[in-house]
Amino acid sequence: MQADELRRRIEDGIPDATVEVQGDGDHFEATVVSPAFEGKSMVQQHQMVYAALGELMQGAVHALSFRTFTPEQWSRQLR
Repeated sequence: MQADELRRRIEDGIPDATVEVQGDGDHFEATVVSPAFEGKSMVQQHQMVYAALGELMQGAVHALSFRTFTPEQWSRQLR
């Protein structure tokens, strides 16, 4: 599994997502920014990411840590 594949899967599964993934093999870190997260709890946002990855989380990816943001939250992070 490569970081680019994880990024593509998340982007395909979450509308208008901007995704950065680092890592290789089976340990990854991701940042996911999407307007689809508006009004959702952090748990719901994370469930969306897991749903986008589907079966990859059942074995191909051993460890994934990620942070989710709405575009507004992300812009505050950059200040």
